[in-house]
Amino acid sequence: MAEVNEVTFDAPIPGQSLTHEVGARPWQQPAQYPTVEGALDWYLSRFEQRETTEELLNVMEMGIPLTVIANSLQLGAVLEGVHSIDVGILVTPVLIEMMAYIAEQNGIEFKVGTEEEDSPKPSESLISAAIQGLEERGVVGDEEPMAEEEEEIEEEEPKGLMARRQ
Repeated sequence: MAEVNEVTFDAPIPGQSLTHEVGARPWQQPAQYPTVEGALDWYLSRFEQRETTEELLNVMEMGIPLTVIANSLQLGAVLEGVHSIDVGILVTPVLIEMMAYIAEQNGIEFKVGTEEEDSPKPSESLISAAIQGLEERGVVGDEEPMAEEEEEIEEEEPKGLMARRQ
């Protein structure tokens, strides 16, 4: 008799290498600094380091808004387990102010990221003048050309095996 193919149940489940045990990640553990004050002290000690400040100033010179930098910093700290998400949200405005102060002290121009940017949208009077100019040239006008196009379209009868008979 031939043996039936045996099924092995001790093989890894597909995708098992992409997961971890619950609680194995740093953000699943209690935060190192559960309060806003503790988290701010941690950030302040980071901003006092010369390498960190130089990198921060380089990023600001590139024109990246402070809001984006602050969100990236706090999200990275959450992933490292430094503080929780809610503490990170509360710390973000203070981080923006701290970075603005550092930029001002070093004479760096920066964008906060909360200001509205000038959009290239033309004014309403300019749009109406352009439409009037097109109407005078005859480019834009009556609705009749649209009606003629609609009349030209004829409905075709369905064809094929699955088409309904009429």
